Amino acid sequence: MARKGLLDSVIGAAPNPEQKETRSSYVQTGASKSMKSSLEDIAKNAKRLVDGETVVKIDPSLIDASFLRDRLSGDDQAFEDLKAMISEHGQETPVLLKPHPQKSGRYMVVFGHRRVRVARALGIEVRAVIRELEDIAHVIAQGQENTAREDLSFIEKALYAKSIIDGGYGKDVAMAALTIDATLLSRMLSVSQKISVEFLEAIGTAKSVGRDRWEELKRLIIIPANKKKASALIETDAFRNAESEDRFDQLLNLLKAKGASPKKASSTKSNTRKWEAGEGRIKASLSSSPKAYSISLKSTDAAAFGEYLSENLEALYRAFEEQKKGKS
Repeated sequence: MARKGLLDSVIGAAPNPEQKETRSSYVQTGASKSMKSSLEDIAKNAKRLVDGETVVKIDPSLIDASFLRDRLSGDDQAFEDLKAMISEHGQETPVLLKPHPQKSGRYMVVFGHRRVRVARALGIEVRAVIRELEDIAHVIAQGQENTAREDLSFIEKALYAKSIIDGGYGKDVAMAALTIDATLLSRMLSVSQKISVEFLEAIGTAKSVGRDRWEELKRLIIIPANKKKASALIETDAFRNAESEDRFDQLLNLLKAKGASPKKASSTKSNTRKWEAGEGRIKASLSSSPKAYSISLKSTDAAAFGEYLSENLEALYRAFEEQKKGKS
């Protein structure tokens, strides 16, 4: 089936925006049952929505964000990396826009928010494909494109699932948008609905933190006394100056520690510094405290250099011990 046919089937069966109360049951009753295959098809082909289409250039000042948020703030390095790449090579992959449903002459992002931000920062036009899409097609395309890029963390996907449900769409739409089953959707919603946005925003993307650790944090943070400890911790400099994964660890460790208090956590000395080499091919965040030291590697050579370090840890430690003996 051609993409146009797929979109037409979704668009034609989409609920009236003025009847929001019917959206939540849309994918569970009536025509939704016969549309299941169409939802699955558009989910599988969301990445192809811009293939073979006419690409135009749009002033980024005319573009507004999607009505559903799919990213947390705090991923500044990824944004800077993308900006450097587009500045050097241009925007190779177009974004997908649709005419704004309420504002004549303006557009809404379906996917490609960071590319739009980069174009705005660089003062250049955005290469885009413009399509007429109803809300359900928009939701699925946005979720599928971001999921396919594999750069959304677990918590960002969980928040996107929550946004879909809060927007009045059914669980089938959320599952199609994120390519997940009902069990995983339930676990995502449990985390994103029970941990307040205040804490999620404070922690950030936490890209290396998976589902199990988020569920552990959820079980701890719903305890009223722990919420007070968490609120105090996120106001400390040691927390704010740390990387996103380190902020998650600080919060989880505080709530797991028996008798721990926010005051004790805030007084812990922690130093964080940056390091990079190879013209930006390897970047590291180095964080130290009295009893711990962590190194977080990023950029092109991160995986390979990390493997090199792990394979040579024993030799490095022997050299460290020899150096200590020499100083003695």
